[in-house]
Amino acid sequence: MGLLSFAREPVPETLSADLQQLNQLSAQQFSTLAEVVFRFLQEPKEVERFLVQLSEFATSNKLSPGPLKNIVKSLLLVPNGALKRGLSAEQVRADLITLGLSEEKASYFEEQWKEKSPTLSRLAVGQTLMVNQLVDMEWKFGVTAGSSELEKAGSIFLQLKLVVRKGNKVEPLYMELRLPQFYSFLHEMERMKTSLECLS
Repeated sequence: MGLLSFAREPVPETLSADLQQLNQLSAQQFSTLAEVVFRFLQEPKEVERFLVQLSEFATSNKLSPGPLKNIVKSLLLVPNGALKRGLSAEQVRADLITLGLSEEKASYFEEQWKEKSPTLSRLAVGQTLMVNQLVDMEWKFGVTAGSSELEKAGSIFLQLKLVVRKGNKVEPLYMELRLPQFYSFLHEMERMKTSLECLS
């Protein structure tokens, strides 16, 4: 197995086998399952609803709920790792292909990631800051000099490094945001600051 961008540690041995089983789903089935997965990533506290939706998906597609839960648990490792490491949609797609997901399904997931990752990044930062103390923050702006996607060339981006205290250890959290995503993130931070001031 090639190098994976989303994981710092070795991945479970079952991960590749689980993701390859997703290749047996039709394009329609995979898009429905991806929708369920992304909804859960946006509302991680809604575990009960997520499990009900998985069971309904399994029943309507004549799949075994137990193995499907394991497959989805494996699939969730990729976006969760990608959020922690601030990966681009292209890196997520490359990791999924390395793990054995078909080009077609990996490309579909990449498109969904492009659309939903700004929201997911904001949620992840918000949850991290609610649970952990922010110790330090670094940022730098850059301009994309070249890209396989024409509209990205010349676009401004921001690389953000948050250092948070988790219990007794300090951990970095990385994000890369395009300018509109940064302004949206800034707006959320200002709203959070106002809310905290009202409470204090």
